[in-house]
Amino acid sequence: MIGQVFAPHLFDGRIALITGGGSGIGFAIAEQLGVLGASVIIASRNAERLATAAQRLKSRNVNVNVQSLDIRDERQVAAAFENFSSQGRVPDILVNNAGGQFEADALRISANGFRAVVDLNLTGTWHMSQAFAARRIVSGGRGHIINIVLSIAGGLPGYAHSAAARAGVISLTETLAAEWAPHITVNAVAPGMIRTSALAQYDIRISRLGSTSCQSDAWVSPMRSQRR
Repeated sequence: MIGQVFAPHLFDGRIALITGGGSGIGFAIAEQLGVLGASVIIASRNAERLATAAQRLKSRNVNVNVQSLDIRDERQVAAAFENFSSQGRVPDILVNNAGGQFEADALRISANGFRAVVDLNLTGTWHMSQAFAARRIVSGGRGHIINIVLSIAGGLPGYAHSAAARAGVISLTETLAAEWAPHITVNAVAPGMIRTSALAQYDIRISRLGSTSCQSDAWVSPMRSQRR
């Protein structure tokens, strides 16, 4: 059950920004952090989904704000962080969870299709990470970045575009972890196949899927050690 493994006020005083926080894994992360005391900002392109998610989080007594955001657009990302600064709620935790892909044989993926998946999963993660770190490092603060990625060991047939993008995110994670230390701790988490509404659109035949609740400890653990 959420909140029972960790101390109830573990994230008191922290502000966490979760992209793709309106549903699925992103929502579960926002809920876990919020129950443990963090103020959370959930971001998504879907305003209706954000509003519904915010109401659910408020019912759990989570302090939540919403941010309409397309992470592929660096101008929107910059404007969002300016908004956070002006309101005095600059996040010290960033969870890059937003992403997506479509199933297609490699020979059938168009240049635009490949570019769209890379823009969302890799370039969007980069936009968010750079904007986040710039404010934390310049202010002399510290922070955490958690990148949610796919398990791509051995390749990912049918998803060449996503495999390439997620491999890029993993390498980016390793590079930024070295470059931004000791200011920013950067980790990646590959949760495997998790039962969410988004997973239903893919033709995946697995007898046993993970749940967002059973994975919550893995998402929270990398953020525990470092305070602001």
